[in-house]
Amino acid sequence: MIIYPAIDLRRGRCVRLQQGAFEAETVFADDPVDAALRWASEGAQWLHVVNLDGAIGAPSSANLAALERIVAAVEIPVQFGGGVRTADDAVNLLARGVSRVIIGSVAVTNPEVVRAAIDACGAEAVAVGIDARDGRVAIHGWAETSTRDAVDLATEMAALGVQRIVHTDVKRDGMLTGANIAACQRMARAAGVGVIASGGVANLDDVRAACAAAAQGVQGLIIGMALYRGAISLTEALRLTQGE
Repeated sequence: MIIYPAIDLRRGRCVRLQQGAFEAETVFADDPVDAALRWASEGAQWLHVVNLDGAIGAPSSANLAALERIVAAVEIPVQFGGGVRTADDAVNLLARGVSRVIIGSVAVTNPEVVRAAIDACGAEAVAVGIDARDGRVAIHGWAETSTRDAVDLATEMAALGVQRIVHTDVKRDGMLTGANIAACQRMARAAGVGVIASGGVANLDDVRAACAAAAQGVQGLIIGMALYRGAISLTEALRLTQGE
């Protein structure tokens, strides 16, 4: 079980949103590198970095600059998503030092991009982000809920060679109401892929639940608001993943 501290970037700063709403933004660090160094110093094995502006098609040069500084500042791997729309985008992000690229909305609108990215980068370097609202896939920065079933999409992605899905429950994200581990287990079983759970993590019980679901394919847990609000200590969460 890997714990991924989340660093969400908007206009070059580290922020957290509630249910993806930009009007519900809280800034936690003007310089995201400070957050990255904090989580790395506390023992994080990976970082999860998201380009919020890129996810909605807004200019995101400040976020990409912040990403480069994060990658240069820490020695742990970084997975990055938001605004990845072509295989070339994935290749370029790997060249910037990213270890894993997350493809989101384009997996719904143009799934061949996923296949091309895997061909260009390798399956270990590409994940697909499936964000769901009541089991239906949310796209374009969660502004639109499609008719696609999240589990069906995961199964289709597995057929393209995807080995890892990042599943976010949109209605829980940033709300500290508890992670939807059951949905991640269902997705992992149905699609035969590893799933990283995201959205709503509230306390150490969510970490325990994720660890208990590891045998069913839940491979990781992304934690954002709970870390920044102090509801969870990263050190304590990491101890749980190690069976302590």
